[in-house]
Amino acid sequence: MRLLSQVITVFLIAALFTGCGYTTRSLLPAHIKNIYIADFPNRIPITDEVSDRHRYKTYYPRLEIDVTDAIRDKFLFDGYLKVSQKQYANVILEGSLVDFRREPVKYDYDDNVEQYRIVIMVDMKYTDVKENKVMWQEKGFAGSAYFYTSGPQYESEQSAIVKAISDLARRVVDRTIDVW
Repeated sequence: MRLLSQVITVFLIAALFTGCGYTTRSLLPAHIKNIYIADFPNRIPITDEVSDRHRYKTYYPRLEIDVTDAIRDKFLFDGYLKVSQKQYANVILEGSLVDFRREPVKYDYDDNVEQYRIVIMVDMKYTDVKENKVMWQEKGFAGSAYFYTSGPQYESEQSAIVKAISDLARRVVDRTIDVW
């Protein structure tokens, strides 16, 4: 009986110190230290008809600038990769704004929209300059946020757009750093 309790104690101590292998460090190659983030141009086709109810897509001035700035700021805040000029970068992140949607999510009894979801989509390419190799490429990469149009949870659409941009920027940094 005493031997069994010693074996269990040793096993528990070993399990406590070995952990499950989770790490907070990045799995990027060691030579990647600097990133250049190119300006994200707005490629949303605003003249294409969407439906017979909403003839054209909504256009928000400076949305592409806000997306680019938010992504750069999120990399600066994260601190794992240093944002640098193109000639000093180990990797380059290029992208373009391809869609902006305001989708109804919840209706009241009179079929009025109570809640919307804002979705901002980008296409991106992440290139290793040293190896001249595309590490990954994403089409339709999205960030989103929800907002209510009335009631105690009311929020302005502009506030939801800021949250959607922030969500997109966080997801871009996670995709770049974590390499899942």
